[in-house]
Amino acid sequence: MTNANSVRAIAGMAAVADRYDGFILDLWGCLHDGLSPYPGTIDALRRLRALGKRVVILSNAPRRASAVAATMAAMGLTADLYDEVLSSGEETWLAIAARSDPFHAALGRRCLLIGPERDRGMVEGNGLEPVATIGDADFILVTGPRVDGMSVADHEAELADAKARDLKMLCANPDFEVIKGDTRLVCAGALALKYEQLGGVVRYHGKPYPSIYALCLGRLAIPDRRRLLAVGDALRTDIAGAAGAGIDSAFIPGGIHGPQLGVAMGELPEPARLARLYTDSGVRPSLTLAAFRWSGQ
Repeated sequence: MTNANSVRAIAGMAAVADRYDGFILDLWGCLHDGLSPYPGTIDALRRLRALGKRVVILSNAPRRASAVAATMAAMGLTADLYDEVLSSGEETWLAIAARSDPFHAALGRRCLLIGPERDRGMVEGNGLEPVATIGDADFILVTGPRVDGMSVADHEAELADAKARDLKMLCANPDFEVIKGDTRLVCAGALALKYEQLGGVVRYHGKPYPSIYALCLGRLAIPDRRRLLAVGDALRTDIAGAAGAGIDSAFIPGGIHGPQLGVAMGELPEPARLARLYTDSGVRPSLTLAAFRWSGQ
């Protein structure tokens, strides 16, 4: 089946599993909805593992990979279903600890964390001195709103104060928003974009930036990129990032773009709407995937 300017549309992973040796899977909007796995997710993972496929979960979660894995396990997405979890938060934490490039080396140690308390691990164990006010900070690390449900506008005064001091910002999640159940929540990327609009300097970690794909490809250890497939629901991050890394991608339209396309998870949009989205975004996947499941239901 084809649609959207000849991008092949498939109902499930069974249609292409033999073409690839390794899979880079998004988490939120691909494997789960923030509350529980989508129908068919665990079965598809088990089938890929039974075939000997390598699977890395690549998430723009602004937390250490161990914390992401623990949350997954609580949902039933246990460690036997994949080889490794890698997060934008993990890449951020490692970059701060290593300080192996001029940007990170010059940040200083006193860090103001903008994000919820659950992200406190991002400023622990990597040489940072957490501070409580902008006036005491050398730089800002943003992991998201301070409280779920807060808006960009709720943080604007704080961001303006930071820009007045010309503080640099690290963004541990480039996503603008996420859907938790039926609720859209602001992510760190939206706060970072606002800071850039105010004239601030931001360095991003996570999809779609090349550094996290270099890290991920190293963990997969599959040299032939033609044998790799990235799966995700966000064109700007998952699909554009895969294209930049030179690997195939499968786009799930019922995730973050679902309301825009008029579909729920597991449904394929009208070809014309999908083609228009690909054209307007300037991002085009290798495949359109109804859902991360083994076959159509």
